[in-house]
Amino acid sequence: MYSLPKLERFEQNVASKFNIYNSIFITLPFDEINNTGVLLPLFADICEHGYKKNQSPEEIFDTFVTKYLENPTEDEKTSLMFRFIQYVERQVVLFDAIEDASFDVVNNMEGRGSLRNMKERAEQRFKKDELITFLNTFKVRTVLTAHPTQFYPGSVLGIITDLTEAIKINDLNTIKELLAQLGKTPFIKKEKPTPFDEAVSIIWYLENVFYHTIGEMMQYVQKNIFKNKTSLDNDIFNLGFWPGGDRDGNPFVTTEITLKVADRLRTAILKCYYLDIRKLKRKLTFAGVEELISSIENKLYRSVFYSEGTIFISQDELANDLQLIKSLLIKKHQSLYLDEIENLISKLNVFGYHFATLDIRQNSKMHQTVFQDIINTKPELFPSNYNELDEISKINILSNIKADLNEKDFENDVTKKTLSSIKAIKSIQERNGELGCNRYIISNNENALNVIEALSLFQLTNWKNPSVDIVPLFESVEDLQKADKVMEQLYTNPIYKNHLSNRKNIQTIMLGFSDGTKDGGYLMANWGIYNAKIAISNMSRKHNINVVFFDGRGGPPARGGGKTNQFYASLGPEIENKQIQLTVQGQTISSNFGTLDSCRYNLENLLSAGANNQVFHHEENHLTTKEKEVMQKLSEISYQKYIDFKSHPKFVPYLENMSTLNYYAKTNIGSRPSKRKQSSQLNLDDLRAIPFVGSWSQLKQNVPGFFGVGTALKYFEQNEKWDDVQNLYNNSLFFKTLLENSMMALSKSFFPLTAYMKNDPEYGVFWNIIHTEYLETKRLLLKISGFTELMENYPDGKASVAMREKIVLPLLTIQQYALLKIKTLKESDNPNEKQIAVYEKIVTRSLFGNINASRNSA
Repeated sequence: MYSLPKLERFEQNVASKFNIYNSIFITLPFDEINNTGVLLPLFADICEHGYKKNQSPEEIFDTFVTKYLENPTEDEKTSLMFRFIQYVERQVVLFDAIEDASFDVVNNMEGRGSLRNMKERAEQRFKKDELITFLNTFKVRTVLTAHPTQFYPGSVLGIITDLTEAIKINDLNTIKELLAQLGKTPFIKKEKPTPFDEAVSIIWYLENVFYHTIGEMMQYVQKNIFKNKTSLDNDIFNLGFWPGGDRDGNPFVTTEITLKVADRLRTAILKCYYLDIRKLKRKLTFAGVEELISSIENKLYRSVFYSEGTIFISQDELANDLQLIKSLLIKKHQSLYLDEIENLISKLNVFGYHFATLDIRQNSKMHQTVFQDIINTKPELFPSNYNELDEISKINILSNIKADLNEKDFENDVTKKTLSSIKAIKSIQERNGELGCNRYIISNNENALNVIEALSLFQLTNWKNPSVDIVPLFESVEDLQKADKVMEQLYTNPIYKNHLSNRKNIQTIMLGFSDGTKDGGYLMANWGIYNAKIAISNMSRKHNINVVFFDGRGGPPARGGGKTNQFYASLGPEIENKQIQLTVQGQTISSNFGTLDSCRYNLENLLSAGANNQVFHHEENHLTTKEKEVMQKLSEISYQKYIDFKSHPKFVPYLENMSTLNYYAKTNIGSRPSKRKQSSQLNLDDLRAIPFVGSWSQLKQNVPGFFGVGTALKYFEQNEKWDDVQNLYNNSLFFKTLLENSMMALSKSFFPLTAYMKNDPEYGVFWNIIHTEYLETKRLLLKISGFTELMENYPDGKASVAMREKIVLPLLTIQQYALLKIKTLKESDNPNEKQIAVYEKIVTRSLFGNINASRNSA
């Protein structure tokens, strides 16, 4: 029997089920007024038709009130808005659960991009040896971060998990109970989470998803590709972790929290091993084996539940005992339950006693503050004219500086935290192993001095030959353009060269992150990073350094929610690509890695992207000189358009006064402040990328994902050079992927929501600039792709986006209505502060549903 097309599978298993279960959900009474669920579909219908008639959110809501409510008071209207918001955000949860439950039906788990497909392609093309070599050297590292783009508390995550399981088996009674529970469970956090709270939330995914998925994948590789004949000496999958270690702009990350998070990670992985051993104990009841299993169980139990930091079985001891059990099973017990013990050995090889590597990240500007404090407090360590010296002279001094500084000798809080964080790294390595914490990331890295400053912090705390990688993060367009020269300066520095030698001559570099798009616009950020990678790859090869690129998912790999694996598959041979490393944050963790099926699917696709480059068609993605020239011209035109746009006098005021930007800080969804510097005046450079991108998303304008693309394409159209960009699109997977990601950003835009702004005396012209660029980008993306609709080549993804946008349309209408009310009230002669406060609360509450409905906006 033939399987249905993907879109039909989506319609049957997601869209239809949502309509059925939603009809049950909206009839459940959650409060004293039982008609909220009846009124919501009516309001949604009026919203949909109202925007088609070019009505404003205010006109739409007033139409609804006139038609369905009988002379309501202002309090009754706002009360209904709050209840609509509560229903909509729970409808989003229901849709999430249904999509998760249907993931393995809608997506072909054994199709293109899967481990099985990779194995079969290698066999068909006689590339089995190349695949084995690849798997013994290639790595995929997903780094889980706590950027505030997801707000579900643990109780709601639990409901989603249970609801997903009930939907899988169509257990109607349980579904109804869980929907009722969902309706009565608070979504809102009264207080901001601490970095430790964020860490605990994300560790849930490590324990319940990544642990099992990666273990099974490693075992599949060993059994079916290596066939237990050759040894798999590579752990392939690494996990990184930022909550509790990411200090950049987060004053709440302390050394105490860093150590506490590391302890929690170790306890979590030991608990996973303990639970596996308990299951094995019921099976391995053989002479000589049972005693060993019982001993391991006892030691792990004491380490997890009664240790207070004491470990009763070391990682080496556990590894040796498991190998001994494996040997006994083979020699004396006919290899009975051998798969299970090998699975646990694979997990131990990947996760060790660290589970995920805790990265430390700090801004280079903070390091400069720290060094100035050290100079002032310990002047004997530096020449008296140090501050007047040039960069090279400072590097020479710092390269040879040594001391044993103690954080207690300093009064400055930043200095104390920075020095103690260095000591925390050493402490974590002693307890969790080197992989527990062995990377120090410098955000806003501008020059070689920034890197040497970070390295010298270890020397100043008397840590000789630190077992830590220094990872510069080049973010701005300007910094990307000179990144290769900065790295050559480091590669030729004797001290840093020696440090790299101690680190196996591997240098990890972050490029762009989310701030790259904020700084340079969509095309320039992506092309700038692409060029920087080529230049750094060439420079690193010249100096025999193995460079590893570490990407922020919100940067080039998936801006707007695009296909991350396709981005990596598009990289050509000029870019070093022996590892894929990327951050995964917020709702992308739950959407891409929240279930066993989605986690396996996405990890396998990332691994397959690496195999596409190295095993199957390594030379196919090479850009020609002509194509690079076209790409460069597109980027330059797009960049100028974006810079002019960002320089517009209404750019910052528009975000402040017409978007939800000022409300992000009130949501309590993340521990980190929304701005790096807490000044009263908004400075775009200090604004974090997440609220910047999120504010455009709430407006349904998604500027970071498309602005400047239309103008750049139009230049080629008007100058009779269209064939150049058309050929680039047809021949370059890299360029095609960029434009397809941009299409998704456009698909999530909805300008009728804010069309009322075009008549605003202050912001009308600015709104029209955005809308005109949107229309041009959409027109030309359809032209170059040959599509009649955006995302035509991903019909199921298009359908999913459309359903999510439809669900949140009432919520967005309420949000815009409230923003309009606030503006009107504030401009009145006698502002009603009480009413303003109510509408501000409505705006804040309306953020959550849209954030989660977008699922992968960041």
